[in-house]
Amino acid sequence: MPGLDEQVLAALPELGRGLLMTLILTVLAALLSLVLGQLICFLQLRRAWPWRAVGRLYVSLMRGTPAIVQLFVVFFTLPRLGLGGQPMLAAVLAIGMNSGAYVAEILRVNQSLVTRGQREAARTLGLSRVMTWWYVINPQVMHAALPMLVNEFTILLKTTPLASVVALTELTYAGQIVIARTYDATQVLLLVSTGYLLIALPLIGTVRHLEAKRRTA
Repeated sequence: MPGLDEQVLAALPELGRGLLMTLILTVLAALLSLVLGQLICFLQLRRAWPWRAVGRLYVSLMRGTPAIVQLFVVFFTLPRLGLGGQPMLAAVLAIGMNSGAYVAEILRVNQSLVTRGQREAARTLGLSRVMTWWYVINPQVMHAALPMLVNEFTILLKTTPLASVVALTELTYAGQIVIARTYDATQVLLLVSTGYLLIALPLIGTVRHLEAKRRTA
């Protein structure tokens, strides 16, 4: 790779491992976020107030406290459950739980797309609330919310450097290690930025494609 210092060039495999760790963390946290988001959204739409209260409390807690504090809480709670010494698990749980609150709100605001007539038709067919949610409401809401969800997962990607505080060697932390060794912050940070773009650009491209498809539909 022309233009790169020899020491920085030698550190490319190390940065590559950090990039892979960031990609794994992003995918796992996004999956957890999607599952939790659907569950919390479902709870907020229940008629029984205790379920709604649980859903709203979760969203308020996750959105109202710093993500780094949530990460520390999860990291220092895991040893009490016999799961200590697993920074990847702590990071996936904390980042996924934090993002899940935003996913729940994204899904909730798109509920108006499902008409009352569709819900009543589902009940007439004998579908339970859970089945109505899964087969009638959720597919339509997910389709409508997909561009916003992809944007949320792009934000999630940019949250992954927080994992460095629990000693997970993701891309940013790997870059810091290389900078401390090579004293060449500019080249290393440019490589780190490129790594994030390699993950983010396909997500951004997906959003643009969906928006263009929706405009022409």
